Amino acid sequence: MGVNTLDRIYSEDKTAFQKERYAEAAAEFEKLFNAAPSRFFSAPGRTEVGGNHTDHNHGRVLAAGVSLDVIAAVAPTDDGIIKVKSKGFPMDTVDLSDLEVHKEEENTSAALIRGVAAGFVKNGHRIGGFRAYTTSNVLKGSGLSSSAAFEVLIGTILSGLYNDHGVSAVETAQLSQYAENVFFGKPSGLMDQMASSVGGFITIDFNDPQAPVIESIGFDFAKSGHSLCIVDTKGNHADLTPEYAAVPAEMKQIAGYFGKGYLRDISKADIMDNIAVLRKNFGDRAVLRALHFMDDNQRVVKEAEALKSGDFNTFLKLVKESGRSSYMYLQNVYASSAPDEQGLSTALYIAEQILGGEGAFRVHGGGFAGTIQAFVPSDKLEKFRTEMEKVFGEGSCHALSIRPVGGTEVLL
Repeated sequence: MGVNTLDRIYSEDKTAFQKERYAEAAAEFEKLFNAAPSRFFSAPGRTEVGGNHTDHNHGRVLAAGVSLDVIAAVAPTDDGIIKVKSKGFPMDTVDLSDLEVHKEEENTSAALIRGVAAGFVKNGHRIGGFRAYTTSNVLKGSGLSSSAAFEVLIGTILSGLYNDHGVSAVETAQLSQYAENVFFGKPSGLMDQMASSVGGFITIDFNDPQAPVIESIGFDFAKSGHSLCIVDTKGNHADLTPEYAAVPAEMKQIAGYFGKGYLRDISKADIMDNIAVLRKNFGDRAVLRALHFMDDNQRVVKEAEALKSGDFNTFLKLVKESGRSSYMYLQNVYASSAPDEQGLSTALYIAEQILGGEGAFRVHGGGFAGTIQAFVPSDKLEKFRTEMEKVFGEGSCHALSIRPVGGTEVLL
């Protein structure tokens, strides 16, 4: 949070490009609102590195803010109205005198704006009107969490304009999740918003989601001899909300058998000792998803330890284990409702063929459609990119850097 310069936010080789991008956003703002913007803000997408579907059951994740972000040219107003025009989308207008849930706004950016503002008021923070023009290079539906980046951006703007940057990164993430759950209508966990809001490589322990324990890990992937690649298989997330919602719901069914609300409150032994009755009561998929949680939650600890000690080979082995568990037990690599669409499975197979035992690969983010993540040795990067883009199209393979800051005001 706070204010950061372009040099601090972006890698040195991208600063000139970013200056042009912000200048273009300012020009578009002026065209729209007949005035120049006075402030600029940014919030990054995120990559989940470890802990797949663990956050919503109070588990652990390893995540990082990435170099793709949503930026905004902004000017405050005194009319109590927020107007946001995002590139390629219609203008959203939200009157801050009405912060109730609007059912007709579900699944829209207006719902996210209204929800974040409502969250600020709920927590005793100040809000006010503003005009904004936003543009994003966070791939929509990519598992990089474009919606979380947008929510964090709105929260960062309200914190900067009306609260002297006094709303913490953690609270901004929590209020963003509130907006997505209550106003947008998506039962997401907190990991996406937290990684976007905090930035850098972090582990997050959600054992107490009201006070998540966040630890920064000072590991530089650029020195590992590998690239972090996100491959966009161009899968469509439309109509997949029931698939996503079933994951936490089934996990919580298993916890509920033991009188607990979340899997974090029971042990793997509890499940294994009662597996026959759990299968009978809740079905095999719910049991397998709960076992995945147990293993991946502990795997995050091991991954963080490996990175801290500089043992990158062990880290890669753990990433591959996580991917295997997601495929076999969590079962979020393709949607059971659309078995003909298995772009993620195809990408994982291609990755395995190219890497030949080196690097690592796994489903990325929520799964079911969208992207895979791969750690690719530098000498295989071009071949990896070429082979993936043969299948999924030009520009589908993204080699990213890790951004050291999360949601922030940008000093140009």
